[in-house]
Amino acid sequence: MANLAYLVPDGDVLLPNPVTRGPWGQTISGHVVGGILARSLEQAGSEPGLQPARLTVDLLRPTAIAPLEVRTTVRRDGRRIRLVDAELVQNDVVVSRASAVFLRRGEHPEGDVWSSPVSMPPLPPDPGPLPDDMMMFVWGYGGDGKSGAVGFTKWHEAGPKYAWIRQVRPLVAGEETSPFVHVAMASDATSALSHWGTGGMRYINADYTLTLARLPVGDDIGLAAMSHNSHDGVAAGAATVFDAQGPIGNATTVGLVNPAESFHPRA
Repeated sequence: MANLAYLVPDGDVLLPNPVTRGPWGQTISGHVVGGILARSLEQAGSEPGLQPARLTVDLLRPTAIAPLEVRTTVRRDGRRIRLVDAELVQNDVVVSRASAVFLRRGEHPEGDVWSSPVSMPPLPPDPGPLPDDMMMFVWGYGGDGKSGAVGFTKWHEAGPKYAWIRQVRPLVAGEETSPFVHVAMASDATSALSHWGTGGMRYINADYTLTLARLPVGDDIGLAAMSHNSHDGVAAGAATVFDAQGPIGNATTVGLVNPAESFHPRA
């Protein structure tokens, strides 16, 4: 399995490897940007008993495959709520930003609360050896949700869309990628999952928000598309987020219409 990290640390600077290139040109993929910001937010905000409950990533500008710095600020540090902001900086310009809310866990209340029923198709089979240049392992379902395939081919079909996503390389060399960073990186795919239609992928994502009731268990993160709304070239999408044990949260995203020929997906 490919194991070249996306990034190499050099003091306070992160040096991206070429594998960080995303589907919209010679820039760093949004899922890597989200992972970098989630990592820094978790480093600043984590504490025993605190749950990372919400992450919002704003993709402000294209991020060059060049050295990066992250600046974090704790905005609120209360007994039950901690709010942390982060900025991703290149050449003293903020290219992306994020915020995270950490909530203190407590005794769970009794009673049932209604939720819209949704389930994921089965986990993918063992893919065997993977190409060294694979960005991440994606097993997509489309149409009837009964047959899946590596990558995004099934998303060209009409009907519901699902994906199981597994990271195949560390985010930062020499570090174990945390469950929070794993799910943050996978949730960037909400845009493609919810906005991909029979005409292909026509919307570039401007942001995404992940909400979590708990952290994921295991390496497989599932996304089930729940809604797509679009008008005059602006789209809003949503997905339910899963691990192998069941639903753990939700993700939302907004997108802006982009030429179809500019999108070149890399699984």
